[in-house]
Amino acid sequence: MELDSTVIYRHFNAPSRAFSQFSHEIIRHPRLTSDAVRLLTWQLSLPTHARESFSTTAQRARIGGCAFTRAKRQLKEEGFVHERRIQGPGGRWVTQQLVSSTPLTSDEAAVLFARSPLPTCTNRVSPQLVPSPRKPAAGQPTTPVTDGYPDEYLREDTSHLPAEPAESVEAVEAVEAVEAVEAVEAVDEPAPASLPADGPPAGPHLEDARALVGALPLLSPALRHIPPGMRDELARLAARWLDAGHSSADVHEHVLRGLPGTGTPVHRPGGLVRYLLRDVPPRTLPTLPPPTPARIRLSVRLEGTRECSGPHTQPMLFRPLADETLCAECAPAPATAPAPGPAPAPATPTEATSLPDTDGVHTPS
Repeated sequence: MELDSTVIYRHFNAPSRAFSQFSHEIIRHPRLTSDAVRLLTWQLSLPTHARESFSTTAQRARIGGCAFTRAKRQLKEEGFVHERRIQGPGGRWVTQQLVSSTPLTSDEAAVLFARSPLPTCTNRVSPQLVPSPRKPAAGQPTTPVTDGYPDEYLREDTSHLPAEPAESVEAVEAVEAVEAVEAVEAVDEPAPASLPADGPPAGPHLEDARALVGALPLLSPALRHIPPGMRDELARLAARWLDAGHSSADVHEHVLRGLPGTGTPVHRPGGLVRYLLRDVPPRTLPTLPPPTPARIRLSVRLEGTRECSGPHTQPMLFRPLADETLCAECAPAPATAPAPGPAPAPATPTEATSLPDTDGVHTPS
């Protein structure tokens, strides 16, 4: 057996001042942690008139919140700390804490509490702080309801709520029509003349129609339970839409528009799709708006100019004053007015005017 070779030498000097005497039962207590022992010894080392609370001691000793709660609980369980709350003068509540160097029972602590005087209130109580008489509530006292649903709106706090039904008029009519058709077929009535029992002849788009019908369960959860025996009939109906010029996307969009709102169960999805594909509307191509000519933006220097319509080798820009289309070089020169002069003298009666001769030449007098 190997022996421990560690040897500890202890050297102790008795202090001459600022010391406290503690029992070995406190320092070596088996059920007290180091934080509890430090709290207890710290409180016992304080002067008699000191009023330092346990929480203040824990802050000065740098003991955390959880460790302080655990240490205080251990001291209460072992009887080193006792605590009570009483109402003193003026209606104020006071917390009394008793710390002892030896464990005490509750009765022994109560005797020591009774010997300590209560703190007195030197200031008079203000009339505004006196509790006012309570007004009783109207009616008889009732017990709280233990069943039913709460009155609060739980949408913000509850997850995975069922979707609210948003049924449209067309969806309700479609469901009612499907139920009516199923009821007619239940009594073995003949199918309509427009759709014989064997269905229309196979068209060139039958394979595409079968792929279209096979993709219906992927569009909505309401179409996941289409009976396999109805897929050939639905494929022939979808082929009529493709023969009329509609695309697969148009058929899927038409089926989705006819489904009921979220939360409304579809009991016969196959009958609903058959009702929606029964009538084939004519295809209308969307009319595109005419393209607007792009406006050429001129620079700031050329704004307000116009191209001359006269004969120029290269385009000639000028800045018109009004609505003219020719520049100053191509515009005709304005007619010059005659220079102003003295007014002619009036003709006298003695002056004769020669008549034109046979040759048509005017001869002045």
